Amino acid sequence: MTTPTDIALSRFQQGFSCSQSVFSAFAPHFGISEEQALKLASPFGGGIARQGHVCGAVSGALMALSLKYGTTTPDGKDETYKVARELICRFEEKHGTVICRELIGCDLSTPEGMQAAREREVFRQVCPHLVKDAADIVARLLENPHIQR
Repeated sequence: MTTPTDIALSRFQQGFSCSQSVFSAFAPHFGISEEQALKLASPFGGGIARQGHVCGAVSGALMALSLKYGTTTPDGKDETYKVARELICRFEEKHGTVICRELIGCDLSTPEGMQAAREREVFRQVCPHLVKDAADIVARLLENPHIQR
């Protein structure tokens, strides 16, 4: 059986960004096509357009959670934020931060930082673990957003 985590890792290995990989692994379960999911998540890789902000895997994970726990009215935001905070807390517990440049130790917004990332093979050595962990957390939270750690 292929899990969403397996799909996310496979997409990342194919060259999709971390955000695309995580979000597109879950989106079809909520009626969003793979193509739409890949497009929607495309600007969030590398910490939002390679700026090193929030990790793209986390952004994709938050987008995936919003498909189940998001709100379409002004009410209900508290529950959405609660689930989102849970995802962030779990990711931070495992990795210490959700900030891309801190996770990978490089600033992708500069040519030098991008070169350093390639030389250190962070896209092969670090990022797959981030994609896997983000997808695993989403899968657990989609089953039950209130699991006690």
